[in-house]
Amino acid sequence: VQLVESGGGLVQPGGSLRLSCAASGFTFSRLAMTWYRQTPGKEREFVAVISSTGGSTDYANSVKGRFTISRDNAKNTVYLQMNSLKPEDTAVYYCGARPTYYSGTSYWGQGTQVTVSS
Repeated sequence: VQLVESGGGLVQPGGSLRLSCAASGFTFSRLAMTWYRQTPGKEREFVAVISSTGGSTDYANSVKGRFTISRDNAKNTVYLQMNSLKPEDTAVYYCGARPTYYSGTSYWGQGTQVTVSS
């Protein structure tokens, strides 16, 4: 199983970024996919989840209305569109895969840094 995130970087407050996570080594269309984030000294924090078909999504309250999770099962890729970014969104963002929508995350990517600063 391999999950490879990309798209992180430095952005000004109010800006946008789109993260991508390319998956391989498993049947992508059968697993729910997640995004989490982590800052130094804190536990990894849930950001968003999307069902295997893409029909259901859920978000942390802190990002609801600003972030959108989506997936392309033909490309084995999950995305996180982040708009109206705030400095408090600064973190390492991790892609994850889980057997079902409500289960724990079984597989993780290596993470991509997102820094929101002027």
